[in-house]
Amino acid sequence: MSSERDGKKLVRSPSGLRMVPESGMLSSPFCLDEPQWVPDKECPRCMQCDTKFDFITRKHHCRRCGKCFCDKCCSKKVPLPRMCFVDPVRQCAECALISQKETEFYDKQLKVLLNGATFFVTSETSEKSETMVCRLSNNHRCLFLDGNSHYEIEFARISSVQILTEGFTPGGGNTRATGMLLQYKVPGSDDLKQMKFTTSEDLNSNKKLSATWLVAMHKAAKLLYESRDQ
Repeated sequence: MSSERDGKKLVRSPSGLRMVPESGMLSSPFCLDEPQWVPDKECPRCMQCDTKFDFITRKHHCRRCGKCFCDKCCSKKVPLPRMCFVDPVRQCAECALISQKETEFYDKQLKVLLNGATFFVTSETSEKSETMVCRLSNNHRCLFLDGNSHYEIEFARISSVQILTEGFTPGGGNTRATGMLLQYKVPGSDDLKQMKFTTSEDLNSNKKLSATWLVAMHKAAKLLYESRDQ
């Protein structure tokens, strides 16, 4: 069973204060490692505008990419939750835009995933659907599925998330998420298993909540794949 009471500690890095899990093995799958800074001696000029550094034009490192910039090109201080920074940190313009979009996920979609939603869940080994409450664990490491049965799926072992939709207009749009196909690897094996999640038709309010949860799940999966690439 996965623990949801993982302690955290405050650490200071060259980039700022970070609140990280006491054990690195318990870090969120969405987290990114701090980058290695480009050494000062290797960046005599701003890596964006090519301005030469001197006593007046000082160099600054972007906390997200580690590259070296002048103050004009690296002036924004933006939250960076994927690196667990306590306060907003200095980032270049390109990284700041990415971090701002990710902050929206942490402020909105992540809370939706933690609260959970109800689905009809069908595993590939059964033709029968089971009504289950699906939610993300507090440490973001597992999907908990609770009904008559109980499943824990490690988020880092999810291979693909395909959102199922319905509704279409000639001009496009107006589609609504109605379910998803989730593929994942079981611990100790490279074999893929699949589960199908379908929104409940019982209550419109539940249907709307479930659709919102699916959209959040799609964004979470995208962050997961980006983490693997970095």
